[in-house]
Amino acid sequence: MKPIKLRDAHEEFKKYLKENNKSNSTVIAYGKDIDQLLSFLEELQRNEVHEVSKEDIEAFLAKMSKDNYTPKSISRKINSTRTFYRFLKVNEYVTDDPSLLVSHPKYQLAPPRILTPTEYRALRDAAKNDPRMFAIIELLLQTGIRIGELSNLRLSDVTKDSLHIAPFEKHEDRIVPLNKSAREALTRYMNIRPSVKEDHLFITKSGKPFLIRNIRTAVERYFRLAEIREAKVNDLRHTFVAHHLKHGVSLIVLSKVLGHKRLSTTERYLQYVGEVGKSKEGAALTEL
Repeated sequence: MKPIKLRDAHEEFKKYLKENNKSNSTVIAYGKDIDQLLSFLEELQRNEVHEVSKEDIEAFLAKMSKDNYTPKSISRKINSTRTFYRFLKVNEYVTDDPSLLVSHPKYQLAPPRILTPTEYRALRDAAKNDPRMFAIIELLLQTGIRIGELSNLRLSDVTKDSLHIAPFEKHEDRIVPLNKSAREALTRYMNIRPSVKEDHLFITKSGKPFLIRNIRTAVERYFRLAEIREAKVNDLRHTFVAHHLKHGVSLIVLSKVLGHKRLSTTERYLQYVGEVGKSKEGAALTEL
């Protein structure tokens, strides 16, 4: 076993994540979780990794619970801690892993928020005078792509009938079909898109890429204007899935379009969509 201080191990861990091509969001999330853990351990006067016990980690999680962190958030911190300790063991900084002795809290996943036809029509109406935001909302709703994938779209990714979704974080590339509504919204946006060298599909008025956080803020603004409560950008993706399950599109087709790695991820929606249409071989994606 090689001795190492907690903070030094933390820096080595973040470096390890980056070198293993983990996404920026993953590096930041794990980094913050472990930083929070280490700040607590320092209050207990733990300085080196081998000094940390199962009871120390449990005390940290108990503090998180007292500070009103949800069971889901606490479970994520356990996962971050276990990833940290796997790194420590591989590098022979510890021989035992106290995080494996800590149990996850029980919690139920919240059901996905699925917009009603009245709601997503109201959202369209709210954005109809803004061609860029109308196209963004329509693409998210009609294709089910992720907001990060949308932000990453280049002009060359758009063809007459489909979008090429480039590899994004851990997700592989794929082709997603465009229906009539999505094509018309894109054409309308392209007619007003500034003519600049920037090849991102969605750009600002100054010609710079339209960033994920700004897209999210803009879409949420239109949720408010449409008086749609408790909705987030990813709920457009949930709505896409629910609509097509109800119309008999097969789980396999949907899973491929959505870029799900496991069919079980798509199957999870079945319990939330009410009456599901009988799966039809070759059933095409339809417009919402």
